[in-house]
Amino acid sequence: MVIRVLTLCLALWLSGCDSPPDTRPIRFALATVPSGLDPRYASDATSERINRLLYARLVDFDEQFRPVASLARWQRLAPDHYRFILGEQGRVFHDGTRLEARDVAATYRSVLDPATASPHYGTLKLIKRIEVIDPDTVDFYLDRPAPLFPGWMTVGIVPAATIEAGLPLHHHPLGSGPFRFVDWPQAGRLELERVSDGQLLVFEQVHDPTMRVLKLLRGEVDLLQNDLPPELVDWLDDQQDIQVIRRRGSNFSYLGFQLQDAATGTLAVRRAVALAIDRDAIIRYVFRRAARKASALLPPEHWAGASLPLIERDLPRARELLQTAGYGPQNPLVLSYKTSSDPFRIRLATILQQQLAEAGIQVTVSSYDWGTFFGDIKAGRFQLYSLAWVGIKSPDIFRYAFHSQSLPPAGANRGRFNDRQTDALIDAAMRETDIQRQAELYRQLQQRLLDMLPCVPLWFEGQYIAARDDITGYRLAADGNFDALAQVVYAQHGHELMR
Repeated sequence: MVIRVLTLCLALWLSGCDSPPDTRPIRFALATVPSGLDPRYASDATSERINRLLYARLVDFDEQFRPVASLARWQRLAPDHYRFILGEQGRVFHDGTRLEARDVAATYRSVLDPATASPHYGTLKLIKRIEVIDPDTVDFYLDRPAPLFPGWMTVGIVPAATIEAGLPLHHHPLGSGPFRFVDWPQAGRLELERVSDGQLLVFEQVHDPTMRVLKLLRGEVDLLQNDLPPELVDWLDDQQDIQVIRRRGSNFSYLGFQLQDAATGTLAVRRAVALAIDRDAIIRYVFRRAARKASALLPPEHWAGASLPLIERDLPRARELLQTAGYGPQNPLVLSYKTSSDPFRIRLATILQQQLAEAGIQVTVSSYDWGTFFGDIKAGRFQLYSLAWVGIKSPDIFRYAFHSQSLPPAGANRGRFNDRQTDALIDAAMRETDIQRQAELYRQLQQRLLDMLPCVPLWFEGQYIAARDDITGYRLAADGNFDALAQVVYAQHGHELMR
């Protein structure tokens, strides 16, 4: 690729022409395609990451997971009354119309409409009234004090006219983010254009990880991020014309349980499963140390994080718990485990299957394409599954994922967890105005979740990106978002590493 570019430049120079700007598309390989591009509905990681490119939001987060102004700054006029004042950045929709307060109000009113069935409804239903003050100002009135409220205002803003006309956005998005929609000609190819300079960005689905690597080596794609077996990442590190960047991640991997199931609804069974897993071996030999053990959903460095005891493998105790639950050699516990069809996830599921078998737990593993798998999880059709929470910033995730009032589609309590003490701690933490007391309540909550195990904490996976070395400007985020695509370019002079 580099030789071809240099040859072209030489030919142009010999002809007395200036070098034209590089018009090649930047090609980003994905393991899975987004389920849709309407920010009111999207809940899978790929959709969330791409929607951040297409839509602007009122509030974002800094490196310490604290809310900061994005489209708007805010004022707390009363414990239950917040005012958002729009700035000048991100105020033009991609059709040329101006983003105003009425668009903000329409977006959030749509989310709050039960007929919309938005997954954000469970978190935002405390909004009692939305009032447009002027084109730059919108007020939110709540049904109770909520000190964390600004951190919940992260839904991408959609034009009011689009909502009122009932136009679909899933495959024809219209936002005011750094990229505009160009085309989605087939399920595995999505084309966007960078607003600042017209640079074309192509997301291409390449399901098989080995094929993604081969396409990168052949120059058929320019970047790929995560979703590779660690040994392939290490191998890429030694390849000519390829650069690999790594950093510690914050995405939380877990095993989820169906709490309404007779077996996995039993606490002793869930504890036995947790104690049968050898996380150290998986992190050392499978992840090649590119992960760290987790005991809670939030990483310890989060302002509301908790340094809780890590679950260590204890097979004798696991077998003892199974016996108390009525299982043993004559009546073995048999569980079904669902995962995606990604080869690395299947490999992890097979390893967990082997480890659980050593405790006397028989596991059948079933893998599905992403759409089928995620649909089953949202519908509660599982006993045991594995997933990761991606891009978590605000501790309101606990209400969304574990409160008894957050069953799908109102939230993501997919296992149907119902625990009064958990609900009370979530509600108390969300009401608390003192930041230190609030952090302490969240630490107590995470200890309660570790005790009750609606899911088994596994690890925080590291982040990495591999790219052709004529790509520069990509900054890898701890949560794996794609925001740096707003700056990435082809290097103009020789080989430059990403910054």
